[in-house]
Amino acid sequence: MTNSVSPPPPETGSAVGTGRAVPGPLAGLRIVEFAGIGPGPFTGMLLADMGADVILVERAADFAAAQQYPRAAPNRGKRSIALDLKSEAGRDAVWRLLASADALIEGYRPGVMERLGLGPEAVAAHNPRLVYGRVTGWGQTGPLAQAAGHDINYVALTGVLSTATRPGQAPLTPPTLVGDMGGGAMFLAFGLLCALREAERSGRGQVVDAAMIDGVAAMSSLIHQMRANGFWDSRPERNLFLNASPFYEVFECACGGYITLGAIEPPFYAELLRRLELDDMDPRQQYDHRAWPALKQRVAEQIRSRSRAEWCERMEGSDACFAPVLSLDEAATHPHNAARGLFIDLPVDGRLQRQPAPAPRLSATPARMPAPGARCGEHTDAVLAELGLTAQQIAQMRASGACA
Repeated sequence: MTNSVSPPPPETGSAVGTGRAVPGPLAGLRIVEFAGIGPGPFTGMLLADMGADVILVERAADFAAAQQYPRAAPNRGKRSIALDLKSEAGRDAVWRLLASADALIEGYRPGVMERLGLGPEAVAAHNPRLVYGRVTGWGQTGPLAQAAGHDINYVALTGVLSTATRPGQAPLTPPTLVGDMGGGAMFLAFGLLCALREAERSGRGQVVDAAMIDGVAAMSSLIHQMRANGFWDSRPERNLFLNASPFYEVFECACGGYITLGAIEPPFYAELLRRLELDDMDPRQQYDHRAWPALKQRVAEQIRSRSRAEWCERMEGSDACFAPVLSLDEAATHPHNAARGLFIDLPVDGRLQRQPAPAPRLSATPARMPAPGARCGEHTDAVLAELGLTAQQIAQMRASGACA
């Protein structure tokens, strides 16, 4: 721990799904997150779910308007302090906060934190042990570092978007999860924990440059391996993963709903044909791409003969590699998801708000039950008091606009 001002432990809550009071496996870590959008807040949420004391630094100028906004789910379990970083008192407060922190999260364009006087070198001079986490789309360096972009652009540049296609069609736009949350937030969280572990040994922090293009490229390692070994065909009509085959695809049912099939391995394909009552189809043709159009038409016609519910009854839980395409509401009530507690209902402003449960699941030190998302400046007084400011000093800061 780095703390010249020791942080209090986060509020202890019940472990998700157990009812046991636990602080979470990351209890004792203090993370300072500079407010942003996308992967930065999600990284902070992951760490807060696991018990870290995540303090969100927001703009004092946003305080009044932000009170009208719904509580943001990615801010669950965090504390929020609203400061004017251009004021002397606000800057003093943030330096006190960073002196007490183990890590920092920021998701601005390269150079923004430096212009605020809060770049890695300046922070390291105040707190050499602090791990400095940065997440961007293009990375801190390179010709595109200063360019604007979004999830779809980062996934496209890595080549991964080209794999989300159907024969003769444009690539399908994925949800804004692959780049922002997968390639960005997950790799930032991983990098932070790696660097925090190293800081325990060496006593020195370091910069974590989490670029979404880096993370997405890393996630595509299996595809690159398959290409190198000749198992990934760039021609969609010959690639079993690109919706050309009869056994790895989304199919429409009689009711208008959809199901998914993923029976790649021969035993699973044989089981699929049996449950589809297509015993006349030769399983030895599974990987013959020349036969796929006719076989796929047969499978599609058979699936259109029954409703999604009927196919669920016939195939769910089998080795046919089957799952229905569910709406977000349906997903929350599906028996398997309900049994695992995949979603939780948090009381937020007088009503229940459904959110995904913390993940992953740890047997000995599970995640804590999240608190509702922090409102802008909700914990300003408490955090400033922890940093050693008196009630009079806090009142003076608020009167001058240095905090809210």
